[in-house]
Amino acid sequence: MILKLKRTPGIFLVGFMGSGKSTVGRVLADELGWGFFDLDDEIEAGAGAKIGEIFDTQGEALFREMEAATLAKRVRAVQSGRPQVIALGGGALMRDENFELVSNNGVIVWLDAPIELIEKRVFAESHRPLARDAEKLRELFEMRRTRYAQADYRIDAPEEDALVTAQKILALPLFTP
Repeated sequence: MILKLKRTPGIFLVGFMGSGKSTVGRVLADELGWGFFDLDDEIEAGAGAKIGEIFDTQGEALFREMEAATLAKRVRAVQSGRPQVIALGGGALMRDENFELVSNNGVIVWLDAPIELIEKRVFAESHRPLARDAEKLRELFEMRRTRYAQADYRIDAPEEDALVTAQKILALPLFTP
């Protein structure tokens, strides 16, 4: 295992909404025998409301504050030596503080899914507040790719079995002695 993961055993999965972070994260964590945490699920549990409700009633700014606090809590657990795979929300890394926090406390893996797949997935769901307008979705996708490209590793995530994507991550030079 690389030194960075020995020091802070966290794998942070990033990527646009609908890229498969949660699904792949669960499989990856299971394969590693590590804990899995979905940041959006933790935010919803803490707030007692769905992400869409938080956006609609309290605004994106408050949601981003909740997201940063939840991420900081999760990183503290990683810093204490508890190995974890953590799926971040699609916009979590857009804050410089969040990016620095995860890049200094684990490995960032970008699941890069094509926009056509993302559109197919997110338009089939109604709970994503930033996916209500197709044109804005594409603009957001392009804007966020610059930050995602700063991840430690990039994994192509076309529509395929989550185990296949997890195995691509397991094949990265993260776990070699």
